[in-house]
Amino acid sequence: MRDAKGQYLFDLICHHLNLLEKDYFGIRYVDPDKQRHWLEFTKSIAKQMKSQPPFTMCLRVKFYPPEPAALKEEITRYLVFLQIKRDLYHGRLLCKTSDAAMLAAFILQAEIGDYDPGKHPEGYSSKFQFFPKHSEKLERRIADIHKTELIGQTPETSERNFLQKAQMLETYGVDPHPCKDVSGNPAFLAFTPFGFVVLQGNKRVHFLKWNEVTKLKFEGKTFHIYANQKEDKQIILTYFAPTPEACKHLWKCGVENQAFYKLEKSSQVRTVSSSNLFFKGSRFRYSGRVAKEVMEQSAKIKREPPEIHRAGLVPSRSCPSITHGPRLSSVPRTRRRAVHISIMEGLESLRDSAHSTPVRSVSHGDSFMPRSRSQATDASEGTAVISDEAYSPSDSVLPTPVAEHSMELAVSRQINGAPCSIEEEKESEAGTPSLGEGGDFGADSRSAREGAGGDTALSEVEQVNKFVLSVLRLLLVTIGLLFVLLLLLIILTESDLDIAFLRDIRQTPEFEQFHYEYFCPLRRWFACKLRWVGELLINK
Repeated sequence: MRDAKGQYLFDLICHHLNLLEKDYFGIRYVDPDKQRHWLEFTKSIAKQMKSQPPFTMCLRVKFYPPEPAALKEEITRYLVFLQIKRDLYHGRLLCKTSDAAMLAAFILQAEIGDYDPGKHPEGYSSKFQFFPKHSEKLERRIADIHKTELIGQTPETSERNFLQKAQMLETYGVDPHPCKDVSGNPAFLAFTPFGFVVLQGNKRVHFLKWNEVTKLKFEGKTFHIYANQKEDKQIILTYFAPTPEACKHLWKCGVENQAFYKLEKSSQVRTVSSSNLFFKGSRFRYSGRVAKEVMEQSAKIKREPPEIHRAGLVPSRSCPSITHGPRLSSVPRTRRRAVHISIMEGLESLRDSAHSTPVRSVSHGDSFMPRSRSQATDASEGTAVISDEAYSPSDSVLPTPVAEHSMELAVSRQINGAPCSIEEEKESEAGTPSLGEGGDFGADSRSAREGAGGDTALSEVEQVNKFVLSVLRLLLVTIGLLFVLLLLLIILTESDLDIAFLRDIRQTPEFEQFHYEYFCPLRRWFACKLRWVGELLINK
C-alpha cells in the first residue's frame, strides 16, 4: 500500500481499538526539523513524510470534546483520560493546587483502586509522578483524598470524575504553540473547544470565542487573527512563530479547530486561503465531520461496550495498555507487525511522549469559561490567574526511536498487558527534553538555534528573493491594471459599440469634457510623434 492515504492508517488503528467515536482523534508526527504535523487523511502518507521509513507517528486527541465525561462509550472516555493525564504530567493542563490534588487522586483511584494499608505504605503517593514537579505537602494531600474521599469508586467512575474536573479548568484542551507578541514577549497560544486562548505567565490574558473569530491568516512567520467583539468592534491580533513552518502548522490547526467547533454541518466547510493581492499563500480545507455531527452520530451508537484492559499503575507513571488480541487476527499477516508498532507506540505516546511544543503570543483581557458555566461568569471580567506557577509546558516531541529488538520487546509487553518497569520508564524519559523555567521555545527553537549558523546566509537570501518577488508582483499587477484602464478608454472613445452602459458613460458632461479637452489633444500628439518617427525611418 505504497500510495495509501492517511485515512487508511487511521481507520486501521480505530478498527483495531474498536473505536467508533474516532473523530476526536488524529495522528501526529514530527518531521526531521522537529516540526509537528497532523497526518492529513486525504493525502498519501508517503508524500507527507519528509523522513525515511520507518515512520514514527502518534495517536492522540486532536479535538478535545467540550464535555468529555458525556462521551457515549467508555473506551473513548478512557483514551481521552489518558490524553488529559499526559497533559497534566507535561504541564499543559495547569491548575490550582487544590484541583491538582483532586485530579491526581482520581488517577490513583482509577489505576490502583481503593487504599489498602497492606499494599500502600506511608508516603506511597510520592512514588508516582503526576505533575512536572510537586511538593511533599501536595503528595500528602493526594494521599488523604485517595484514602478518605474516593473509596469504592470503580476505574470508570474515577475516570469520569477526572474528566468532569478537568473540563472545568482554564487550560483544558490546550495544545500550545510557541509564538511571540508584537512586543517580543513570550506567550502560549492555543485553540480549545471554546475558542482561541493566549496564556502568559500564570494568567490567561486573552480569550476569543469561536463565533467571534472571523478570519485566520499567516504570512511567513506572522500569524493574524481577525475577530469581532462587543458592539461590532473589530480587532486584529498579530503573533510571530519561530519558523514559517511552525506558523503554517499553527494556521492549519486554527482553521481545523474553528471548522470543527463552530460550524453546524460539514457541508458548510470551505477552502481557506492565506494569500492576498501581493503574496501567494497556502490553501487548506478541513476534511471531516464537525462537533455537532459527531455528537449526533455518537448518540446513535447501539452495541455492547468493547472490553478495556487497563494496566495497573506503576511508580513514576502508569503504563496503560489497551489490548484487543482477537481483533488483531483480522489484520493481514504481512502488516501485522507494523500494526503492532503503529498502534502500541502511538497509543502509548498518549502517556509517555509529548509532541506538543510550548508557545508565545499577544495579550488582551477576557475570560474563558466552558458552556456549562458561561452563564456564571461574563467573558469580559479580565485576566484570570490559573495557577500559582507560570505556564511552562514540557517539550518532548515523540517517542525516542529505539533499537529493533527493544521495540519488539516493548510491543510484546504492551500486548500482554504487562506494565513497564521503573528503569524502563526512566530510560524512555531520559531522551525527552523539557522546557526550562525561562520559557524557551523548546525543540522548535533549539533546533533553530543549532542550525542558525549555517542557515543565516540562506535565510537572508530567501528574504531578498521574497522581497524581489513581491516587488515584481506589484509591478505586474500595476501594469495589468493600467492596461485594462487603457483598453476600456479606447473602447469608450474609439469604438462604435452601442451598449447601454457605454452609451450612458459617453453622454455624461464629464466624459465629453475629458474627451475634447484631454483625449483628443493627446491622440493628436501621439499621431504627430508616430508620423515623425515614421519619416525618420523612411529617410534612413
